[in-house]
Amino acid sequence: MAAQRAGRRGQEMADDEAHTPLQAILLADSFTQRFRPITMERPKVLLPLVGVPMIDYTLEWLASAGIEEVFVFCCAHAKQVTSYLKTSRWKSQPNFKLTCIQSDDCVSAGDALRSIDQRNVVLCSSKVLGDFVLVSGDTVSNMPLKEVIQEHKARRTKDKLAVMTMVVKRCKPSPLTHQTRLGNEELVLAIDPATKQLLHYGAPNKQRQSILLDKNLLAGRQGVRLHLDMQDCHIDICSPEVLMLFTDNFDYQQMRRDFVRGLLSDEIMGNKVYTYEIFEDYATRIDNFRAYDVVSKDVLHRWTYPIVPEVSFSDSQATVNLDRCNKYREQGATVSRNALIGENTFLGQGTTIGSHSKIKNSVIGRGCKIGENVVVEGSYIWDNVTIADNVQVIQSIICDGVLVKAGARLEPGVVLSFKVTIGENFTVPQYSKISRVPEPTEQDSSDEELEYADSTGDDSGGRIYISANKVQVGQDGAGYRWFKDAVHDEEWKQSAAAISGEKIKELMAKQEQEEDDIQDVDVIPEEKLLSDEEESVDEDDNFEKEVEENFKRAVNGVKLENVVLEVNSLKLGYNKAFSDCAGAMFRAMLNLALETPHSTAAELLSTTKQVISKWSTLFRNFLKSEDDQIEVLLKFEELCLESASEFSPLFSKVVEELYDKDLVSEEAVMSWASEKAGAEEADKVFLRQCESFIKWLNEAEEEESEED
Repeated sequence: MAAQRAGRRGQEMADDEAHTPLQAILLADSFTQRFRPITMERPKVLLPLVGVPMIDYTLEWLASAGIEEVFVFCCAHAKQVTSYLKTSRWKSQPNFKLTCIQSDDCVSAGDALRSIDQRNVVLCSSKVLGDFVLVSGDTVSNMPLKEVIQEHKARRTKDKLAVMTMVVKRCKPSPLTHQTRLGNEELVLAIDPATKQLLHYGAPNKQRQSILLDKNLLAGRQGVRLHLDMQDCHIDICSPEVLMLFTDNFDYQQMRRDFVRGLLSDEIMGNKVYTYEIFEDYATRIDNFRAYDVVSKDVLHRWTYPIVPEVSFSDSQATVNLDRCNKYREQGATVSRNALIGENTFLGQGTTIGSHSKIKNSVIGRGCKIGENVVVEGSYIWDNVTIADNVQVIQSIICDGVLVKAGARLEPGVVLSFKVTIGENFTVPQYSKISRVPEPTEQDSSDEELEYADSTGDDSGGRIYISANKVQVGQDGAGYRWFKDAVHDEEWKQSAAAISGEKIKELMAKQEQEEDDIQDVDVIPEEKLLSDEEESVDEDDNFEKEVEENFKRAVNGVKLENVVLEVNSLKLGYNKAFSDCAGAMFRAMLNLALETPHSTAAELLSTTKQVISKWSTLFRNFLKSEDDQIEVLLKFEELCLESASEFSPLFSKVVEELYDKDLVSEEAVMSWASEKAGAEEADKVFLRQCESFIKWLNEAEEEESEED
């Protein structure tokens, strides 16, 4: 049967002159339970991300990247997804055809792809079967697809066994939590650097602290590179054989665990998976609450440009105004004169903010009523939510129609599903998940498997529920607390709450205790891979980016001691010195000053002084010696000559500010000047600029000696 289908498809692919439109298959189901209890009532692809359903981000990216046909596969909550798309702008988008495929009996990505293959929808639509892009409806990206598709097609012309190309991006996991910034577990990839072929995909052995690789991977290869710093973007360029392989192998359920690993271990068929690494472009999937938090912040910080809040790419007609410090406000949002709207915020149309309320690093949806003296920090409040006076909402997610009564407090990591009511003066414990839908006793294979309200009016869905006491959300509240997830030991990993300082200290202690037990891994030879110099540059760049990310966390309100702990853990993980930490932290501070709007050098200098003054306490933690201070001056020179040329005429003034704030000592400045004295004239630009300051230091020292 497989041979007949392969022959049929091969014949139709032979028509080279026929136009094969660029096609994509979009899976509108996540086939996981990570967004429960929210996804018991609404599919994840329709959940709002900074005011726009997730699926709109995916469709906007596909359309802008040149995709001509998209097949949206819907299973759970299929009616909600298809109804939304039927009335959306995507049905009338020129040169962009959208087709919904509905199935009621799929419980995995494998089932979905088998259903698509059996229906021949891709084949019937285009008459010629070609390669296609496979993504989920919770993907956010701005990467161009032309290059990766061309690379995949060129490889396919030479090797028909090259069935898939995975998009990856470097994102070093924390050495403490063993997670990427999106809250996922540590991932190890083995890649042939010469061909980009993927040879291994999986997690390291936690008990043995080791990575087991088949010796056959070395056969005929100059070397294999192990990556613990790669993030899987879950964007795949697939050949037609991918659908056939799923149909012929019914044990393939999950895309990565079953299909990718199955291909890598199958030596008989010889099918191959390759990788395509992106660098500056943005691409990720929102597969847990921490990812939701991180990607929301990335959208507010404009890392996803041009897919940003003020650019209309959804059905919302509201105009979004952008103010300084990433403050977005839709037309029609009302804010009291006494309210404080901080940085990195979004306010939806029809929302009102009461007096003396404080909103910071948060997204507030449309039609919300926020009372007086309310504090909302690091949280996501969706549409038509009412929050009474004197409420505190910290790093939480609140769905449509929720009522939080006066004096209540939501601890970090709380999730309130649709139409929940929190009683007056009630404190919701951290990581709690509250829903109007009781928790089922049996776990389903998918969090979006069935609609809860069917045509008969029965909302049980055939499930058995745990009895729960609504007093758990206050005497006058309404909702059930989901206990299974709330008490999970690993909940902090995938929560929207920031990782606490206590948890970081606990992990550091555990890491130190286990260091003696770590076994050295016999890694495959490194000959003829990237040169040591290139590798060092990549590692330095990644280290500085990680330090800057942690500095931004401090800017966004994370406690300084937690940031210091995290940077110190990066120091250990990258095997760096305090001088490296100091240089990277100073670079992050200068970047913050550059990102602050300014029109003249004087304004930039003033902003820089403010940044140095505000963050001097944090900065001083990494200035342990005179050598660390000299490294800061050398790093400043490097930045002025390369990425931050605006600071070049301000070099001496910034150095004087560092001296005035006791961040750089007189001895450090003089040692730096002494080193530069023997340099070539072209390298003395900043030394000459500092001549008057150095002269003043010398004169001050002489006067002090005379007084003594």
